[in-house]
Amino acid sequence: MSQDDDLYSELGFYTLAHRDPAFIHQVAVDAYTAQSANEATKPIALVFALVGLYLYLEKGYTGKQVQQAHMRLANKTKHWPRLPIPAERGEIRIEHVVNAPPGPDRDALIHRWCASVWRSWHESHPVIAAISYEYLGTD
Repeated sequence: MSQDDDLYSELGFYTLAHRDPAFIHQVAVDAYTAQSANEATKPIALVFALVGLYLYLEKGYTGKQVQQAHMRLANKTKHWPRLPIPAERGEIRIEHVVNAPPGPDRDALIHRWCASVWRSWHESHPVIAAISYEYLGTD
């Protein structure tokens, strides 16, 4: 297990135990998936992660609503595009999030982490917006 995987587990414990009904766990999972993606990452995992970040940051969805959107997407198709992976995927890393004090500071950093990762995938934004529109009816 890599150090990032250990940090991801630690962050998962934090976000799953979080009492916020907005369910920040989902957006943390999506940020980590998009940031750690490589050529071996399955297209479905990356597309779902980026759709999650898009819905959260661009459309104002909560993590719970993103989770529900993922469930709807899972019933749509089994063929997702392979997206070009950018060399840099955000200036905020999982270690920054885990090292932030638990509570409002860490929660705010999770949001900034998501935004940092989403910005780094700017070349895929039109594809993700089109997928969201086609399969979820977002405008």
